[in-house]
Amino acid sequence: MFRAVNIDIRESPHHDPDLVIVQACLQGDPHGFKKLYQRHHHKVRSTLYQLCGSDGLDDLVQDVFLRAWKGLAKFRQSAQFSTWLYRIAFNVASDRRKALAKMRSRNISVEDDQLENLADDAIARESDGQPSLTQMHYQDLMQRGLAKLSEDHRSVLVLHDLEELPQKDIAEILSIPVGTVKSRLFHARSAIKKFLEAQGVEL
Repeated sequence: MFRAVNIDIRESPHHDPDLVIVQACLQGDPHGFKKLYQRHHHKVRSTLYQLCGSDGLDDLVQDVFLRAWKGLAKFRQSAQFSTWLYRIAFNVASDRRKALAKMRSRNISVEDDQLENLADDAIARESDGQPSLTQMHYQDLMQRGLAKLSEDHRSVLVLHDLEELPQKDIAEILSIPVGTVKSRLFHARSAIKKFLEAQGVEL
């Protein structure tokens, strides 16, 4: 007998639970992609914020899931869906940073606007209540420190230390060897540490 499309994701404990939802979505489940969005949009939003700042964040998140929806039929189901989705998010962030760089080259300053609105509820990591002033100050420093890193170093640091992805997953997302991930992570951590210490933060 064939299984129904609406499969409980807990039936596949040893496999990527997202694949069951992806398969259901491709088979015509009208609620399938909404489930994928609900499972991943907080992580995607957090990653995009760390990589690009708060300006236009909603549009960036929407762009990621729109690209995922359009490309779902091409998704190689032997891979992790979350890794594939992070790859899309990284590409969206990269496109955004390139666009901002072009704007800055035309003497249009947008970076300060990106760094100001750090108390936005949508950006806070699903915490209960408002962040304290100390937390907001530290978030501000971290965001400024991240902004000083190269895109390569910033991406690795965000994905590993802030989003807690394994190095092998980061290597796949960024299409680089694991050894390069380790090297970039080392240099990124050193740069952030020096920046924070220069701002008077004791580590």
